[in-house]
Amino acid sequence: MYLWAKEVFGDFHGFLSGWCYWTNNMLYVPTVMLYFVGVSVFALGPGHAALADNKNFAMVMSLVLLAVLTVLNIVGLGVGKWLNNVGAIGTFVAASVLILLGLTIFFRFGTTVTASDFRIPADPRFVLNSFGVICFGLVGLELASVMGDEIRDPQRTLPGAVAWGGVLAGALYIGATLTLLVSVRKDDISVLQGIVQAVSHMAAKVGVAWLIAPFAVMLSLSIAGIGSAWMGGSARIPFVAGLDSYMPSWLGKVHPKYATPHAALIVQAVVSLVLVVINFYASGGVQEAFQRMLSLAVVLQLVPFLYVFAALLKFAVRKPFESHRYSRATLLFAGTAGLVTTTLGIVLAFFPAKQITSVWKYEVSMIGITLAFLLLAVFFFFVYSRLKTPRVTAVKHAQAARIT
Repeated sequence: MYLWAKEVFGDFHGFLSGWCYWTNNMLYVPTVMLYFVGVSVFALGPGHAALADNKNFAMVMSLVLLAVLTVLNIVGLGVGKWLNNVGAIGTFVAASVLILLGLTIFFRFGTTVTASDFRIPADPRFVLNSFGVICFGLVGLELASVMGDEIRDPQRTLPGAVAWGGVLAGALYIGATLTLLVSVRKDDISVLQGIVQAVSHMAAKVGVAWLIAPFAVMLSLSIAGIGSAWMGGSARIPFVAGLDSYMPSWLGKVHPKYATPHAALIVQAVVSLVLVVINFYASGGVQEAFQRMLSLAVVLQLVPFLYVFAALLKFAVRKPFESHRYSRATLLFAGTAGLVTTTLGIVLAFFPAKQITSVWKYEVSMIGITLAFLLLAVFFFFVYSRLKTPRVTAVKHAQAARIT
């Protein structure tokens, strides 16, 4: 995304693309922490589920997890990768348990889900936000381009892999949603605890209530692994920006012992901490804070995709057109469909979900924080880097003069 934006639209657009990707991660990591809190309390027993809605408890647990993840990533991937791997395995196991329990309930007891449950509600504005979240859930396929040099025969492998990835992601969305609806009334599903609620209901119904606590522990580790992976990967963006003088040079430092971008990781943790505190005290509860940060992450995450699909359109209308693999019509269709979908995802994220208690506060925070991050990108690229570059050049000239 960064290279496409830079080569097609210019250096600033490349920087902005990487900047939005990084800031999205700083917002998404706190949402992962709140998700961790909502799930982990089930490991203490069903009677402790209400702790997830306690602001003080959620804040303390989020800060502890943030500190642990930061330390693990500073120590290095040799240690942190184990938590990442547990996250990947736990996600697969959790999905399998959820679907198997759902199938068991369906074949033994049937379902109370009716066609009316799928009707568009009288006030649809509270479900429009979900479209942006679904778009956010489908990101990741673009990382195949980053790994292209490590994939055997990528021209033959990637098109089919991307197609299957989209089909499987859609199937998991539909399957998991239907399973939740089978076990929990749609009005009772919590945005933080929906999966564990479903497993609790279904496990108790089929006589395996003992499964709830170990499932919560496993899913908690899975969520922590996801947070660790996002934190470790996104911290490399300010690290590189520091090396390129777009941001303070000390962000480009590596730890003398562990050889990791510790300064960038610490800055990312501090900013995430500030965002957690701001959203906690600007919202009416834990679930509202989660939804607010998730919506902000959706907007910033999808901005780089505007460049990706706009670049496809620009390639398609170039004259003379050079077809390396896909025709002009295919590029026009893919670029237009992607650009429209991404734009809709960004716009619809500004519609409040049902967890939002104050619409005007939600809109002010969404617009204000988004603009603040974009203005910071403008500052670092056009102001800070211009001030920094002459100083760096002067130092290099002075060193060269001393040597000669």
